[in-house]
Amino acid sequence: MIADAWVLRGAIGCLIALGGAAMAGAQVPPSPAERQAYTGLLAAAARGDAAEIGSLLARGDRPSVRDGRGRTPLHVAAYGGHHDAMRALVSGGADPNALEHDRYDIVTIAAVANDVPTLTVALALGASARNVTSRYDGTALIAAAHLGHAEVVRTLIRAGAPLDHVNNLGWTALIESIVLGDGGPRHTETLRALVEAGANVNVADRGGRTPLALARARGYAEMAAILRDAGAR
Repeated sequence: MIADAWVLRGAIGCLIALGGAAMAGAQVPPSPAERQAYTGLLAAAARGDAAEIGSLLARGDRPSVRDGRGRTPLHVAAYGGHHDAMRALVSGGADPNALEHDRYDIVTIAAVANDVPTLTVALALGASARNVTSRYDGTALIAAAHLGHAEVVRTLIRAGAPLDHVNNLGWTALIESIVLGDGGPRHTETLRALVEAGANVNVADRGGRTPLALARARGYAEMAAILRDAGAR
């Protein structure tokens, strides 16, 4: 089952990496070769071995150790969905808001994977839903909205994620749910969650196009209706 989980997460990462310019620098889970080469805390985190993590920390191993892509053991544990390992690492001093080389944190890792249980653990351990992450100066909320992960979006909203953060592409989470979505049920529900939470429905993109104009241009009638009912212009 652990191997299956790593394969699934790797497939998700590959799909995201192929999903458009806005995710061209998508986060990369540790490869099988990387996991095989890991030693110490990184190896224990990859296995989800909380007991070994505790032993290694007790002997003085540093939870801030990083692999070649800047992933800490906590990042590795989050990629694997290893909750007890995550708890053991943070208890031993791991920074729950650390960024790896592509500027992803454990909240965004869980958000992109549509992994609500791991996201919930990350938030409980002190990871912030407000972190600015990725080369696009985005947030976990923007990444989740792009992918149509509605329950992740709701979880992040409850955790205080900034609703109207604008990334360096000029897009908010609301806009990404439209321009990078497919207009189907997942992205429509994502947009609905953002609107109901109070996201500004009139923040335009760099070209001056409002969310309503963007939805209409793509023929996303249900999205357009939600926006219109919320006072979008």
